Amino acid sequence: MFSGLIVAAVVVVLDQLSKYWVLNYVLATYPYIKITSFFNVVNAWNTGVSFSMFSSNGSWGTIVLCVLALAIVAMLLWWLKKEKVLLMQIALGMVIGGALGNVVDRIRLGAVFDFLDLHIAGYHWPAFNVADSAICIGAVLIFARSLFQDRKGIKK
Repeated sequence: MFSGLIVAAVVVVLDQLSKYWVLNYVLATYPYIKITSFFNVVNAWNTGVSFSMFSSNGSWGTIVLCVLALAIVAMLLWWLKKEKVLLMQIALGMVIGGALGNVVDRIRLGAVFDFLDLHIAGYHWPAFNVADSAICIGAVLIFARSLFQDRKGIKK
């Protein structure tokens, strides 16, 4: 469990530091910065959930999203407490840390600050941040682990 908690704490710290640095220094004088032909640093605020879904619900939406995220974190912490596999502890820590990083934004700023913008052939992936990245990577690791485990917990 300790490994997962350490990972979660590291994700929250990296997420908050990166958001602070990008918002207050990198984008202080420019609305966006083109890094490569497929990657920009942008100033995007997400008041909803993934890809700004449910973003028109105002402050009640923010409260509901925070409560929902914290309930999910509580369930993941319960899972983390029982988990014996280090990879799963790390994956759960990534999801927990990412969720908490975005909750901190919602409480402090009223929205989640997203700044990483990937695009290719005219298609833009919705802007995201370190917390979102940790959630996605952790979820993929959890899913991948579940593919290679039978019902008794033994690797196939």
